[in-house]
Amino acid sequence: MIFRKTTKKDIKNVMDIINASKEYFKKNSINQWQNGYPNEEVILNDIKNGEAFVLLDDENTIIGTVAISFRGESTYDKIYEGKWLTDSEYAVIHRIAIKDDLKGRGISRDILKEAERICLNKNINSIKIDTHEENLSMQRFLEKSGFKYCGIIYLNSGLEYGEKRIAFEKLI
Repeated sequence: MIFRKTTKKDIKNVMDIINASKEYFKKNSINQWQNGYPNEEVILNDIKNGEAFVLLDDENTIIGTVAISFRGESTYDKIYEGKWLTDSEYAVIHRIAIKDDLKGRGISRDILKEAERICLNKNINSIKIDTHEENLSMQRFLEKSGFKYCGIIYLNSGLEYGEKRIAFEKLI
């Protein structure tokens, strides 16, 4: 498998994976990514900022996508009903999505391992992530992957402004 930065040439495949995830959420009554977010503009912005990554299988097919940011996250400045594990510099993982027919095969785990490797190479020992309160499978996955529940955050920008999210952090 290859983990690399996303290019503009990848946008169709990345959006296909994201759109399939939106359908999965809708079908499973998870009100996440149901208002047009994330869209192509968001992914192109991730690419421009060097934050978009893809995981490819042995046949060079994109099977997963993720955004990894090292610029901080203003939404995380206020956390309710808990606290972050650390106040140190951190990476943020956003928009992780896996090819629909490969869910449950450890692809998300592989992406997280790559994110951890990138963080350690930058001497960053904390990863923060949030997910929708109805996305119980993601919450379970994060906990199984060593992330600790930290509290509640409310998104402070974008198409999902004001929405509640469950916040996690992992020290690596």
